[in-house]
Amino acid sequence: MFSSTFASPVTDAVSALETSEKVQKKLLNSVEGCVDDALLGLVCLNPGLCQLQGQRVVLRSDLSSLRERVALLSGGGSGHEPAHMGYVGRGMLSGAVAGDVFTSPPPGSILAAIRAVMEAGAEGVLLIVKNYTGDRLNFGLALERARSEGMAVAMVIIADDCAFTAPGKAGRRGLCGTVLIHKLAGALAEEGRPLVEIVERVSRAAQHMGTLGVSLSPCCLPGACPTFTLGADQMELGLGIHGEVGISRSKMASADEVVTMMIDHMTDSSSQSHLPLKAGDSVVLVVNNLGGLSCLEMAVVAGSAVRSLESRGVNVARGISGSFMTSLEMAGVSLTLMVVDEELLRLFDAETAAPAWPITGRVPLTGRSRTIQLVQERAGAERADTEGPGAVLSRRVLQQVCSSLLALQEELDELDRAAGDGDCGGTHARVARAIQEWLGGHVIPDCPAQLLSSLAGLVQERMGGSSGALYSLFLTAAALPLRTQSAPATWVDALHAGIEAMKRYGGAEPGDRTMLDALCPAVQELEGLRSSPPGGEMKVLERAVQRAELGAESTRDLTARAGRASYISAARLRLPDPGAIAVAAILRAVLTSLKGGA
Repeated sequence: MFSSTFASPVTDAVSALETSEKVQKKLLNSVEGCVDDALLGLVCLNPGLCQLQGQRVVLRSDLSSLRERVALLSGGGSGHEPAHMGYVGRGMLSGAVAGDVFTSPPPGSILAAIRAVMEAGAEGVLLIVKNYTGDRLNFGLALERARSEGMAVAMVIIADDCAFTAPGKAGRRGLCGTVLIHKLAGALAEEGRPLVEIVERVSRAAQHMGTLGVSLSPCCLPGACPTFTLGADQMELGLGIHGEVGISRSKMASADEVVTMMIDHMTDSSSQSHLPLKAGDSVVLVVNNLGGLSCLEMAVVAGSAVRSLESRGVNVARGISGSFMTSLEMAGVSLTLMVVDEELLRLFDAETAAPAWPITGRVPLTGRSRTIQLVQERAGAERADTEGPGAVLSRRVLQQVCSSLLALQEELDELDRAAGDGDCGGTHARVARAIQEWLGGHVIPDCPAQLLSSLAGLVQERMGGSSGALYSLFLTAAALPLRTQSAPATWVDALHAGIEAMKRYGGAEPGDRTMLDALCPAVQELEGLRSSPPGGEMKVLERAVQRAELGAESTRDLTARAGRASYISAARLRLPDPGAIAVAAILRAVLTSLKGGA
């Protein structure tokens, strides 16, 4: 009986631990003061902005510029940064009002902002408001009070959400399209247009605009638990910027598939919230980071969006990608489309000093060339029509090397996990497959210098990472001595040249726990080729391979002084260096293939 009423100290501790694990860490001074601290930081960094004393209101520093012009005010709950404070500046908003996180600002603060811009000489004020009940009520109350004081104030409500096919009484939500209205209205106000004209023109533009979002994770208000939960393999379509429920959940899909699904839904004519869009239309595209996507993911989504629109015959006149209206740290993205004509593009392109507005190109995205054709590489490299006598041996050697590296992939990856990302086997396997593909479609140059140069280019292009660069440096430098002759002694000179290039640009030396610890002892042993009797070359090569394998094995006792492993504690590195193991395996494969052809 009592256990159901009174929790034990142990139960309390477990409960507290579970709760703390659900509350996401945030880098703040305090939960209560985070909004005020954020406003202070914004104003500190941007001399074009100032804060209205005693209010969560950010204004342009040059308020005198508003004289006899329409002032633009917007705002809403915090947590959507850079909206709306980041859009205050010449050519966009005159000021913005912030509420608590995800909470509409109080009407007293909104009224204070209206009074401030009117006292600066503005001829009227336009309130740009997202369609949420709290925002409509509080901005509406401030508007009525301002009008009762004799001020000319108007309001436009932005409702660009395309999620719900049959919106309820509350209507469509205001989302990232609001930022485009900031831009258009700001350009018109800067031109000195009257309040009535600005209201009419931006209201008309807003009717040809739509937004839809997709989330991969929830967000957490400061000091609180996540607003909702999503499975590891789930995503949610059509959610709001405060974590409100969306229209559907589905399995994760590729960026191309997600973007196609979003645009299909946005333009579905059976939906009451759809954006009418047809082939030949021109649009402004906004790819908006909801807070937690990486720049890499955003670039992928942006490319998918442009390609999807162009495949429908839609012209992407302008496009911007970044964080414009976020939902704290939510991992997700929204797409906004506005159908535009030349006049709207002119307003979109107009200059602004707002700190969060990106620098944009003033040219259409559709129709422009996106690639530059390089001048054709010098003729002569791998231009032979038939393979010479040395090509058969070279092909066999390369095939054996590739087979060995592919067989070693798992072992090399396991060794590499001790020092970092565990991809050493994968990168070597990738270049091995590339060489196999190349062997299947190319005539092998008979000249060793041409062969090494071709391999250097292939490795550079397909292997990637520092390993790819080092191998390519080695092969490029080794090719130079072999241009005129390919005697055994010349091969030794070539290998020395390759090693010196790796040391010069890679910064490593023998003993630093790198591939050089296998390669350098082998090349030292190969010095014996300079004096070996005819037929004795294979014995020299056998000893060189043995030295390479011993050198690779010795790296388990060395302290890493170069490469990623140098950042890892020596106590954690008790296995051989994977790069050295790979070099020893390559040399062993060369020996095996040469023995097979002897």
